[in-house]
Amino acid sequence: MNEYLLEAKEELKRLEHIIYVSLKYTRTVDVIVNALHRLIGTFDLIMEAFLEKAREEGRIEAIPKSPGLRATKLRELYPEDKEIARYLEFYTFVRNLLKLPHQRKQEYRRHVGLIVDLDHAIAEINIDNLVNCEKFIHQFFRYAWDTIVGKEEDEFA
Repeated sequence: MNEYLLEAKEELKRLEHIIYVSLKYTRTVDVIVNALHRLIGTFDLIMEAFLEKAREEGRIEAIPKSPGLRATKLRELYPEDKEIARYLEFYTFVRNLLKLPHQRKQEYRRHVGLIVDLDHAIAEINIDNLVNCEKFIHQFFRYAWDTIVGKEEDEFA
């Protein structure tokens, strides 16, 4: 069994705790940023799981060190897989969000938000968006589990 997937499962639990417990009691943009970092960490672990499987199969010699290079290598290894492409596009978007300057909106209130000015739009990350992101990463985790380990009777459903 892939150790990266097991660690990703634990990271998912931490992400859920941040969203459903920490954010409930501490409604600040810092908690939202922390949740986004956990989301990125989970993506990184799942990508490493795919790359580790490819290394074991002899499709690559080594796993790249940089997260950006790992994402690029994963795209190269699975060029026809639309699901992986969709997840990697989201991963890249969230990573870019964290690098850009941001503003805070309604801290300590239900509609707390992280606002980021993009090239042609404004992105707002709030509690509802984070819940959707958490569901999305769960889908990626299930997809990775089914692809790497196989569709077994698993406890993650």
